Amino acid sequence: MVAVTPSAICNPVSSLSCWLHSFWIPIICANRYGLYSALYSCVLLRFLDKAAVETQEDKARSPVNPWRLCTVTQVEELKSILRILPVWASGIVFATVYSQMNTMFVLQGNTLDRHMGPHFQIPSASLSIFDTISVIVWVPIYDRIIVPAVRRSTGRERGFTQLTRMGIGLVISIFSMLAAGILEVARLRTVARHGLYDDTSGYVPMSIFWQVPQYFIVGAAEIFTFIGQLEFFYDQAPDAMRSMCSALSLTTVALGNYLSTLLVTIVTSITTRNGNLGWIPDNLNRGHLDYFFWLLAVLSLLNFGVYLLIAKCYTYKKTVEDEKTTANNNI
Repeated sequence: MVAVTPSAICNPVSSLSCWLHSFWIPIICANRYGLYSALYSCVLLRFLDKAAVETQEDKARSPVNPWRLCTVTQVEELKSILRILPVWASGIVFATVYSQMNTMFVLQGNTLDRHMGPHFQIPSASLSIFDTISVIVWVPIYDRIIVPAVRRSTGRERGFTQLTRMGIGLVISIFSMLAAGILEVARLRTVARHGLYDDTSGYVPMSIFWQVPQYFIVGAAEIFTFIGQLEFFYDQAPDAMRSMCSALSLTTVALGNYLSTLLVTIVTSITTRNGNLGWIPDNLNRGHLDYFFWLLAVLSLLNFGVYLLIAKCYTYKKTVEDEKTTANNNI
């Protein structure tokens, strides 16, 4: 059973958001348990509505074959999933940047001075604790300072919209790669100044704690992007699929690691042609790890540009209850 109710009419030429809003139609439909719910139907993907159209053959069948005839709720749930997939895909490059903490940051740290005192050396991988510290520091700053300040200017309860929050995280992640690249340039200059190109048994006379800024910046980006993703997928997913859609953010982490491995393979294959050592040789003092960080910064910038287009064209899922609340607030 589907009941179409009147909705507010807006001029599609007035603004992009108004134009996109006109593609939502409020409907009442039943879920698989026979409970009725109010939601908005997206007509941008209305070709999928054919799956819920009953034919004469379907009427003659008893029981109905679920592979031939879907409910309206199932169709709308599929539309909701398809609409959030572009936003989901934009998080893969961010996850690639995030994965550098466990790969290239560690390799870079192995070449630096890891001494704390005359007899103790810290493992380079242990510096990831500064990512955790960054998260611990930024969470109260975001909740107690940033959100109230933004709320006063935007009037939104959460301050930023979910897409805005993720976008800020994507921008911050670019600076983490810039910080790592700048440190690598300084490290290679130190190598050249001291003639340490082939001294693989020792270390460059630079403290490993110069890596703290890049870890700290990644932690700040994590607060905006990963938490924004969890909120976005939970709110925008169909009611019956919220748990599954919340797990989508975890799949971006997995795919980001795969993409990082693919990039390393491609870069190594291209840069080692004609007998060259390449960007990431076994002896990093002879390589150019900074070029790899610049590459990730450029990819992150391009990804952010694509994300802006996706976010500009995205309209948040609405329910009929939301429309009633908005109408009451406008009275």
